[in-house]
Amino acid sequence: MRATEGLYLAARRPAVRSIVAVTERVVETPSTVTLRFPFAGPAEPGQFVMVWFPGDDELPMSLSYTSGESKGVTIKAMGDTSRRVQSMAAGDRVGIRGPYGNRFDLAPHRILVVGGGSGSAVLAPAAEAAIGRGAEVTAALGATQARELLFRERFAGMGARVEVATDDGSDGTRGFVTTVAERLLATEPFDAVWTCGPEVMMRKVAVAAEPRHVPVYCSVERHMKCALGMCDACALGPYHVCVDGPVFPAERLLPLPEFSRSHRDPSGRRVPFGAR
Repeated sequence: MRATEGLYLAARRPAVRSIVAVTERVVETPSTVTLRFPFAGPAEPGQFVMVWFPGDDELPMSLSYTSGESKGVTIKAMGDTSRRVQSMAAGDRVGIRGPYGNRFDLAPHRILVVGGGSGSAVLAPAAEAAIGRGAEVTAALGATQARELLFRERFAGMGARVEVATDDGSDGTRGFVTTVAERLLATEPFDAVWTCGPEVMMRKVAVAAEPRHVPVYCSVERHMKCALGMCDACALGPYHVCVDGPVFPAERLLPLPEFSRSHRDPSGRRVPFGAR
């Protein structure tokens, strides 16, 4: 299967914001919280929504729960707005606009999932959907330390084989999750790799899979304002992540000078990753 096959774009139409009450707040890790809310519209694994916190910003967030009438987003505390989410409770109201973007192709049978940090949030519903169709999923999950591993039990509970890596060696392989991914790619056959996390991690995964001719799909996270491809905030080479992604075949990303090296800040200025 070519890496460009099997990606289906969602309908690109403006969505009306729905104001919903949070039904559940779950602390997943010391820095990560899941909010569940009623949202009956269809959503596909890999898509995202724009979440508005009244009196504050609107942020793009990948859906970590996509099935049924109760959807969910899993938020890592990074900026001021996302940190305020840590204090939200059931009954608090948020605005939901979307879903937007494309989805993961669920056709492959043997799938390697590589999640770095909060990147596991968007990969979990895709893995659940694939396993529901009979796929075999191996999940390589990475975090700074054991208590920050996201959705480890969820992946195991859905029937995926789970291997982990932690920067400090507190669980699993000591070091980066790319080490685990490279070992698995070298020793086992896979039909596809799905990955989400820091772009430098996704680049390493894609480069490791390339000589083995395993297609890699990357879920890219970029600053977004409109989610309609109009504001240019999420520009990545010739693409707008909000409408051309967020799921991209790695073969489209690897030639781009910006991928894994720079991103755009809220003002649109290109900033190297790691710059302060």
